Amino acid sequence: MEMLVVVLIIAILASLIVPNLIKNADRAKVAKATADISSLEDALQNYRLDNDKFPTSDEGLQSLTTQPSDARNWKGPYLTKNIPADPWGGQYVYQSPGPSGEDYLITSYGPDGQPGGGDDITSDD
Repeated sequence: MEMLVVVLIIAILASLIVPNLIKNADRAKVAKATADISSLEDALQNYRLDNDKFPTSDEGLQSLTTQPSDARNWKGPYLTKNIPADPWGGQYVYQSPGPSGEDYLITSYGPDGQPGGGDDITSDD
């Protein structure tokens, strides 16, 4: 009987604690994606200062670590590490120019890995 009470108490505590841990983990992943995008934006600004333009969509974020053929003033690499995957294991998507006329747009498709759905994280957030 005592063992049953202990198991019941543990189950009640777990039901209260686990949802909070999951929410915190989700918030941490969103914060990590936001920080990654900010770092990529800083690197893109440095690239633009050297080359007078942002990389094209075809050149992509790879141009921050590997010199594109048309970037004569490239002084990179502009990142100290390789381009990170987003916290959900997907790749950041780079578009230049952005779809709304901005210079560029960097997007993480979030936990579902699909565009749209309200969980995308972008550089224009």
